Amino acid sequence: MGMLAGKVAMVTGGANGIGRATVRALAREGARVLIADIADDAAQAVVKEIEQGGGEVRAVHCDVSQESDVEAAVAATVQAFGGLDILHNNAAYLKGEGDFDVATLSVEAWERTFRVNALGVMLGCKHGVKAMLLRGGGSIINTSSGSALRGDVLLTSYAASKGAVNTLTRYVATQYGKRGIRCNAIAPGLIKSEGVLNGMGPERIAELEEHCLTARTGEPEDIAEMTVFLGSDAASFITGQVISVDGGIAAHVPSFADKHRGGRFGQH
Repeated sequence: MGMLAGKVAMVTGGANGIGRATVRALAREGARVLIADIADDAAQAVVKEIEQGGGEVRAVHCDVSQESDVEAAVAATVQAFGGLDILHNNAAYLKGEGDFDVATLSVEAWERTFRVNALGVMLGCKHGVKAMLLRGGGSIINTSSGSALRGDVLLTSYAASKGAVNTLTRYVATQYGKRGIRCNAIAPGLIKSEGVLNGMGPERIAELEEHCLTARTGEPEDIAEMTVFLGSDAASFITGQVISVDGGIAAHVPSFADKHRGGRFGQH
């Protein structure tokens, strides 16, 4: 019996990367899971994999920027498994086209990014809350980003959309905490998922690696394990938080990488 035995979860963007790792971890701990994603073939591959291991998983097509799709995905979760206890709002748009500094940022990039990253999370919370209230509560975990916690020179709309997720997280936690619903966000650092590896050049990845305090960079499983914990009863007193899972990127002074590169790290 896993730590999530008897619980029902829904993961948006669960077909690849962090979402796929989370679906695997939730199922491993005994949760029954519905994958809501636009990548139908990839989602079905995850379903097949987990079913072969004895888990219970379903998948539905879902574009989180469309309210009808999100509402239908929540309804499908309830119909398949009897309710909803854990919602991981993970689906995100990170293409980067036209998403530069403010002076060159395209309106199209801003609107598309916010429709998926901010509106999509709001819709997940809106319809997820309704289903959770019927069960007496639940746990919502939103995927944020470390980019929402500090400034940078590119991906302006992506970072701003994740800042909206952080605020929404606190509002949902405040509005529904007394009714048994917790809401937290995870702010990943450099996580080497397919999307990150395809969307970032090697120079950018190397730059971020220099700022990790740990001996390795992040993997999707690192976020998945935090999601499992936040969805479990062990985290019953944690809500309204934006939790960094970033290998310490946000924990140090800006000059850390220069000192480390210069061979002065750890010297007194």
